[in-house]
Amino acid sequence: MVIKRDSYLNQLISGRDNGLIKIITGIRRCGKSYLLFNLFHQYLADEGIKDEYIIKIPFDDWDFRELCNPENLMAYLKERINKKNQKYYLLFDEVQLLTDFEAVLNGLLRKENLDIYVTGSNSRFLSSDIVTEFRGRGDQIHIYPLSFAEFMSVDSRHPIDAWPDYYTFGGLPHVRLLEGDLRKTDYLKNLYSSVYSSDILDRHKIRNRDEFNELAQIIASSIGSPCNPLKLSNTFKSVKKTVLGDKTITRYLTYLQDAFILEKATRYDVKGKKYLSSLSKYYFTDMGVRNALLDFRQLEETHIMENIIYNELKIRGYSVDVGAVKKREAEVDGKRTRRYFEVDFVANSGNQRIYIQSAFKIPSEQKMNQEMSSLLNIGDSFKK
Repeated sequence: MVIKRDSYLNQLISGRDNGLIKIITGIRRCGKSYLLFNLFHQYLADEGIKDEYIIKIPFDDWDFRELCNPENLMAYLKERINKKNQKYYLLFDEVQLLTDFEAVLNGLLRKENLDIYVTGSNSRFLSSDIVTEFRGRGDQIHIYPLSFAEFMSVDSRHPIDAWPDYYTFGGLPHVRLLEGDLRKTDYLKNLYSSVYSSDILDRHKIRNRDEFNELAQIIASSIGSPCNPLKLSNTFKSVKKTVLGDKTITRYLTYLQDAFILEKATRYDVKGKKYLSSLSKYYFTDMGVRNALLDFRQLEETHIMENIIYNELKIRGYSVDVGAVKKREAEVDGKRTRRYFEVDFVANSGNQRIYIQSAFKIPSEQKMNQEMSSLLNIGDSFKK
């Protein structure tokens, strides 16, 4: 089964020969290796690039284990790269296994006849600031799990029939290949516990492992709900009967974001044109991972759909905030009250902006008015 990832492939193509290291990042198991070794390699072949000029090294492959040593790697490359006037394409997978990979890659970048592409899959490489490791000489291509359109590209069912599968088990490509709900469920639960969670816990030497995972579960059960570290700390006190300080919670949330498991949407005052730091929303990069955290117990389509819309906007290249629209209410006892109306998403791309409300059902005119009130109070000309 071939799942096309054209938007990401086109980003790699547009960065070809730009003098930068193309760094493919994203949550683990989202298809980075497949994009580089299959889709991009096929593109180069179709462009007439001979295989002898495409050097593919999967550092996690036992046959290539000796190349994790920089000296062995440089000797190997020196033997393969033997034509000075010929462009060579280096495709490195799991590059974090290469000792001192930052220094090695920066050294290779100085050679004018090399075009370099890398992926990595541990928490160090997945850190959101990995590009800074290459001192401004990196070009990041960030990959998400399958969008619903990509999911449907290899599904013959009607979208309405396929939708429950997508919002329950998410868009990790390997899940799409598994048959049966039990196999998908087991895969996702094992993936979170043995890969995602353990990777973060080990990297940051977190001792309170239970508290970390409980925080992730609380965020998973309240996607789309405004919160902040202090509010979450109070939740721990009231629900979990334990103390977890707001500063510790801030760190834990940052770790989850650095590993691309979570994304944060900050509240934005649309009329005041400023960010409000009081409350934010957190969304999961993949719904299957979110649902596995909760043992597939909370499958509320309303909140899940909101999360999927957020991911879709990010996949399409928008930066996304949560909107807040301030409105003056009528005078009460000589005082005018002010009230904030929420806009689910304020999506920006360049000079383009779109305001979006997410509502799974509109059962009445009252509900329609409620959903539209914030949009009607914005007062600018952008699409709503």
